[in-house]
Amino acid sequence: MENSSFHKVFILNGLQQSEKNKSLYFYLTCVLYILIIAMNVTIIITVRVDKPLHEPMYIFLSNLCANGLYGTVGFYPKFLIDLLSEVAVISYLQCLTQTIVIHSSAICEMTTLTAMAFDRYVAICRPLQYHSILTSHMVLKLLSLAWFYPASVSVVTIVLTVRVPICGSFISKLFCDIPSILKQGCYPTPVNRIFGIFVLIFQVIQVLLICVSYVQIVCVCLRSRVGRKRFTQTCLPHIIALFVSILSVLFDLSCSWADTTSLPLALRNVLGMQFLILPPICNPLVYGLQLPQIRTAILKTYLKPKVSKNKCSNRRCH
Repeated sequence: MENSSFHKVFILNGLQQSEKNKSLYFYLTCVLYILIIAMNVTIIITVRVDKPLHEPMYIFLSNLCANGLYGTVGFYPKFLIDLLSEVAVISYLQCLTQTIVIHSSAICEMTTLTAMAFDRYVAICRPLQYHSILTSHMVLKLLSLAWFYPASVSVVTIVLTVRVPICGSFISKLFCDIPSILKQGCYPTPVNRIFGIFVLIFQVIQVLLICVSYVQIVCVCLRSRVGRKRFTQTCLPHIIALFVSILSVLFDLSCSWADTTSLPLALRNVLGMQFLILPPICNPLVYGLQLPQIRTAILKTYLKPKVSKNKCSNRRCH
């Protein structure tokens, strides 16, 4: 029997108090989205074209930036359209698609950060075995797992979600996610909540593994000045990225599952959007500024050709 929920249309109520400032929000969002695309694409292209950067750490960084672009595609184009529309509406199928993209991207962020922590642990705590452990085959396995696990979890989550008939039609957010859809269901969904708890527990386990690995890394790095410098250059950006990612997800979880109706709508929107703003901006910015290899490669790739052209033109003039 056909599920009538597939013909449903949701109204996104997140913009109901922003009618007067929609034009301003549209231009600001455009600038932000262009900035996200430019910075992440710059890192990806730099790692791709610069052969010295064909190392596991930079490959994982490139994957992190690619995931940031993937996640923002699920939100920003639709949000920009909504800012130009009188009423923000989204079909049930579009809502599920947006949910899959955003949900899988959020999980992939953590799995990639876990792979990066493993890379740093081996590089600093077991340097003599680094190239024998982090082979190209192992890197491919870690990258495949970093994408396969989020995709599998998202598919299972969506399968569980479409079983629930929809009675409501008002989503009090700027975008669709699993909690928002389930709140529109005709009855409670304990199975979905239990599965969500298991996924959350696995995410917490990954965070604990990252923390354990960095405790050991810190113990090794504190023994020498060179180690402390290496920690600052290669590990500190990863810790900042991890902190930003965890903080952003916590903001979104608090807005999705907790009762936040007492908070102003604008504040709920800001808190719920953090994981779609902070990681895609901070990841390329922090790594690009902190890692000297990335900075040098960017300057060599994008600025050196211009300098060479200017020198050639000056020589012709003389």
